[in-house]
Amino acid sequence: MLVFFVLLYLVLNVLVGLWAARRVHNTSDFMLAGRALPLPMATAVVFATWFGSETILGASAEVAEEGLMGMVEDPLGAALCLVLVGLFFARKLYRMNLLTFGDFYRIKFGRSAEVVASVCLVVSYFGWVAAQMVALGIAFNLLLGTTLVQGVLAGSFLVVLYTYFGGMWSVSVTDYVQTIMIILGLLVVTWWVMREKPLAEVAATLPPDFYRLTPKEGTTFSGWLNYLALWMTIGLGSIPQQDVFQRVMASKSENVAVGASLLAAFLYVTVALLPLILAIYAKVLHPELASKDAQMLVPSLILGSSPLLIKVLFFGALISAIISTASGAILAPASILSENLLRPLFKEMTDKKLLALSRASVLVVAVISLGFALSRSNIHELVSESSALSLVSLLVPLVAGIYLKQASARAAILSMVLGMGTWLFCRISGTEVEPLWYGLAGSVLGYLAGMVTQPLALTQRESEPLDTV
Repeated sequence: MLVFFVLLYLVLNVLVGLWAARRVHNTSDFMLAGRALPLPMATAVVFATWFGSETILGASAEVAEEGLMGMVEDPLGAALCLVLVGLFFARKLYRMNLLTFGDFYRIKFGRSAEVVASVCLVVSYFGWVAAQMVALGIAFNLLLGTTLVQGVLAGSFLVVLYTYFGGMWSVSVTDYVQTIMIILGLLVVTWWVMREKPLAEVAATLPPDFYRLTPKEGTTFSGWLNYLALWMTIGLGSIPQQDVFQRVMASKSENVAVGASLLAAFLYVTVALLPLILAIYAKVLHPELASKDAQMLVPSLILGSSPLLIKVLFFGALISAIISTASGAILAPASILSENLLRPLFKEMTDKKLLALSRASVLVVAVISLGFALSRSNIHELVSESSALSLVSLLVPLVAGIYLKQASARAAILSMVLGMGTWLFCRISGTEVEPLWYGLAGSVLGYLAGMVTQPLALTQRESEPLDTV
């Protein structure tokens, strides 16, 4: 019965996504849902940006093993990102009337910077998409008894199916339905688990160190830098990413874009606490579960001691969270790949051909990400690497392009190349301090060096004009 209801839910999700695909008539509809989302739907779409495998499976495992320190990167860092986007970036980006994030770098810094930024953007998503595919594989493995590989393949096919046809419209409509399912399912499941024992009694059994949100006394300077890196990885690293941008631009007005970001941040913190509470209950009441794969902790708790309705609600919420994140995560780099990297290679490109190219790009991104998912299975690591990559390469040019009056193409390119190169070198060689600090420093120095050697090389008026959406 559990399998039947979950499969029925999956089929209904796909059908809703395909129904929403009827609204796709041009590239703007496919990439930005026609810039027509009202506040409730826009909030749901922004909330679903990252509320997926990392939050329910990855972050809950981190909290069970490390205490509250495990929630710094996600959900706290993710909520911080949405607040910063709402306060400092959403309004300014919305007014630029862009189709993709790559267009921003072309307007501010020129075609060469657009290419470098677009490559960084696309590459940064493979790990993120792969994490969602792994999570779908875990869910199918628990429910259907498939192998992890079979589960990854089946889940990926379902997500790609409606994303291919419906783009952002399918993502938006299904995200709205899935957000309701996530919140309802997690609330009921958490209430049910907490009936077994009051939260106060469970909390009293945990060691005092479990509740730390800051490093221990006597932590070294490098230890504090590594702690701050936890906040920065998603908190700053996810600001210059296409999926966040896509959701901001899909709103029907700039006020909706700002409001949706802030409301989604509030939802992210409050709703994300529920799977973390479930992880604590699993750790205390069923310690035998903690000896297995920590990512399976919460699902194993629900499967082992809950009635059918609770299981259906939990796995409905889990799968909703994963596929809502996965669909948007696939669409984001596909949009960049088609619009900013492939489209300029063709002399004549009608909107109809661009729409077909965008759909083909969905398949390309899905196949490459599938390779990542089949070769690695740690969700938390895949997500962290994805966010760190965009932080060290794209954040500095984004901030400079928005808030500085002058822009330099050489500065932007040096910033991206030096930042990523430094991060990769330090990551491979191994450093005591989190490599993203070195990458971020390299990105800043690269931008400054470019400004000194080529001041005012490219202003916004000198850049290539952008077609309006």
